[in-house]
Amino acid sequence: MASQVKKRLKYNKVILIPTDFSEVCENAIHHGIALAQYLNYKVCILHVINKPTDAVHQTGDTDLEQIELNLRRCKDNYEKNHIVDIELLIKEGNILKVINKAATEIKANLMILGTHGKQGLQHLFGSHALKVVLDAPCPVVVVQKRSFDNGYQNIVLPISSDIEPRQSIEWVLLMSRLFSSKIRLFQSLETDAVLDNRLKIIIQQITKIFDEKKIPYDIHTADTSRDFSTQVITYAAAQQSDMIMIMTMPGEEVPGFNFSAWNERLMFNEAQIPVMCVNPIELGDYYYEWMM
Repeated sequence: MASQVKKRLKYNKVILIPTDFSEVCENAIHHGIALAQYLNYKVCILHVINKPTDAVHQTGDTDLEQIELNLRRCKDNYEKNHIVDIELLIKEGNILKVINKAATEIKANLMILGTHGKQGLQHLFGSHALKVVLDAPCPVVVVQKRSFDNGYQNIVLPISSDIEPRQSIEWVLLMSRLFSSKIRLFQSLETDAVLDNRLKIIIQQITKIFDEKKIPYDIHTADTSRDFSTQVITYAAAQQSDMIMIMTMPGEEVPGFNFSAWNERLMFNEAQIPVMCVNPIELGDYYYEWMM
């Protein structure tokens, strides 16, 4: 029954961008506006009045008139300089629940989330910051201070026997079409013969698709079998990558692999590279029909 409901779900070609009017959220809006123009999507800018958070951190303005004024100024400024439709949304409640509820209600295809890194996102959303990303009903692009510039032309796709990247390939193909991206496959070093064979099969399947679609790519192997996430970030920074794309795999458990640590390390990387987090809940033809 659940799968039947999902198959009936349609998306509205909209990008949701939560904001608290901070500098990093302004950068997230810039990313979202620019991406929306490439996709021919509309944008919904959301502000959540989360009074307990505002009271503790003193970062939010709970005066409704001022919030509305700030949002209108933002909308007017971007619509003046960009060809994009912008909707405004104000919600009140638990910010962890409201953001994803809003994404579901407006049937968002994508969310852009601005953060200073782990500390900044915790500051904005509380002690369960990752829950916003991992429970999102759509992929989430986590951005820090790095600007959009010319888009996502240089994308790193980490691949290991533990991380199932094939389910994010539709988004890889979409980004490549939009930005003529080069895809850099960064594979783990597997010392176990069975795992290494599995990894080779995954690589073969992915590269076959890229070859058929004429997507430029290269393949690099990690230097050691340890600390794969750090090696991914180091490699992405050295290649001056514009994006790292990962499957978040919420709730998954693999012996010897901590997905929560993996998700955090990549999302809040010190190189400030935008990270697109594709939640496996949104996989299948029913979703990809509404990507474009």
